[in-house]
Amino acid sequence: MSARLALYDRVAEDAASIVIRSYSTSFSAASRFLGADVRQHVENIYALVRVADEIVDGGAEEAGLDLLATTRQLNELERETELAIEQGFSSNLIVHAFALTAREVSFGAELTAPFFESMRMDLSEKEHDQESFERYVYGSAEVVGLMCLCAFLHGHDVSDEQRAKFEHGAQALGAAFQKVNFLRDLADDFETLGRSYFPGIDVASFTEAEKIRLLDDLDADLRDAAIGAELPASSKKAVALAHSLFAQLSKRIRATPVSELVKTRVRVPDAVKLRLAAAAAMGVTPRP
Repeated sequence: MSARLALYDRVAEDAASIVIRSYSTSFSAASRFLGADVRQHVENIYALVRVADEIVDGGAEEAGLDLLATTRQLNELERETELAIEQGFSSNLIVHAFALTAREVSFGAELTAPFFESMRMDLSEKEHDQESFERYVYGSAEVVGLMCLCAFLHGHDVSDEQRAKFEHGAQALGAAFQKVNFLRDLADDFETLGRSYFPGIDVASFTEAEKIRLLDDLDADLRDAAIGAELPASSKKAVALAHSLFAQLSKRIRATPVSELVKTRVRVPDAVKLRLAAAAAMGVTPRP
């Protein structure tokens, strides 16, 4: 590799890291528990995810783009991503960083296509039935977990049976992450973006029984995701921390009355985050 391209690669990855640190303090903190090489790959993945989110979640609209122009931006981002994975270069630094990871850890359109499909759903579908909900969760969250898993397992020999088990856990953790955020953002998604993700749920008449049903489903995903402890050492502590943060959020949402949940975004206090991080650093699975 030439010195010029190596410099460009480093700048692209630095840009991806800046995106993550700027948008998510919790994710940035959890990523510190990853091994250095794995951490950069995960930051490269999430930076592109964040850019796509900004296109569909209001950033493009606030810049004055209408629906057609916003859709065009998203489609162009997907085409540029596919081309960068194929050719190994993009003039878009975030796309370039993502392609570096995709090429090295071996994933492509089998994961990026469903991701971008789910982003397009945010532009066209305001309510979901069970089929479209499952398709959306798969594309927006489960495939991101699978992308990260490719980075976690890169350079490690695992059997087909182990890989299938890891993939199941990665999808479950991604689904739990998405469902937690749906519950935290019920009011904002509905009032600001006009979206209602959970099938059959009317935010205006959301009940405690419905909340419990959704949380039981979320907690089942978290149980399925608990196999993260078997991951390579370079990733298992970060995955354990993410798992414990989602479990803590689930617990706090369960304790929050529906009347407050539809008005307030549930958060994990910094002191609790520090306790969970300390437990993850020591390899201890904390109680949520």
